[in-house]
Amino acid sequence: MYSAETSTVAGINATIGRTPLVRLEKLSTRADIRIWAKLEEFNPGRSTKDRTASALVNAGIADGTLNDGVSVIESSSGNLGMALARECLLHGWPFHCVVDPRANPRALAIMKAFGAIVHMVECPDPATGDWLIARRALVKQLLAEIPKSLSLDQYSNRAAFDAHADGTMSEILEDLGSAPDLLLVAMSTTGTIGGCLQKLHNCAAKTHVIGVDAQGSVLFGGTRSTRTLPGFGAGVVPELAHYVHPDEVMRVCDIDAVAGARLLVQKEGILAGASGGAVIAALLAKIPELPTGAEIVIILHDSGAAYVDTIFDDTWVLENLHTSAADLAKKMEQL
Repeated sequence: MYSAETSTVAGINATIGRTPLVRLEKLSTRADIRIWAKLEEFNPGRSTKDRTASALVNAGIADGTLNDGVSVIESSSGNLGMALARECLLHGWPFHCVVDPRANPRALAIMKAFGAIVHMVECPDPATGDWLIARRALVKQLLAEIPKSLSLDQYSNRAAFDAHADGTMSEILEDLGSAPDLLLVAMSTTGTIGGCLQKLHNCAAKTHVIGVDAQGSVLFGGTRSTRTLPGFGAGVVPELAHYVHPDEVMRVCDIDAVAGARLLVQKEGILAGASGGAVIAALLAKIPELPTGAEIVIILHDSGAAYVDTIFDDTWVLENLHTSAADLAKKMEQL
């Protein structure tokens, strides 16, 4: 456990959680509302997936599925792969991570530094064109090929809900002293928002919860189309999503997510990832209709440091999202 008096911890995993909740003071011109950001980049792996990975591993140890000699195989767009690579290293389990070409090169390098064996899917699913479906198919293939292997399956494992009910949302309630009026959470596997909803339901809170999804994602009735940003939205509905019922879903396109991330840096000095940028874009669209005195919390899932070569790079944005620096600046002004 972390000690505020001695600033000492018992192992790196003791630093997971208790991330800061900071007030955003310049993002909105409305002085009658308060906006708070939960900064998950303060976890040791710089993302909220540290919570998920720890919960999946602890549940696997508790039920006996994780033991000496096992190999762990998981699909990831980056953050969970880094977190599980560290967890498996600490427990002595070989870790195989299945990724696709959209994965950030820095994330892949970090996984390998922790000893992960990275398997790159070369082609999307031929029927749908989706990379996630292709990744999960390769996970299934590797499970058949590698003896004594298993997948913790972040897409169906309900331990992910517990990580964010007992951790993320409980911390927000404790720090605020009450439930917020509005909560915005970006979605992919739906583990974070599902856990937050679980905690809010259990304490009978009246918080209006908005799931921020990517345009082109199939979550909650979305229409499939091309998505460029990893770790945001989904090409197949994860099993966890069947237990998740947000009050509202807002869909954000790739370029608006980039604009939101850059605006957050410009206004607040906070460097967040692509999903965080999408949450900012959704929040700014929602602000005009909020009642006086509203208390809002947003969850920023990860650090933008891993995205400096992508969403924060003008050349990458032009080549991949076909938007010039000048047009992106105009988009930021319009948010």
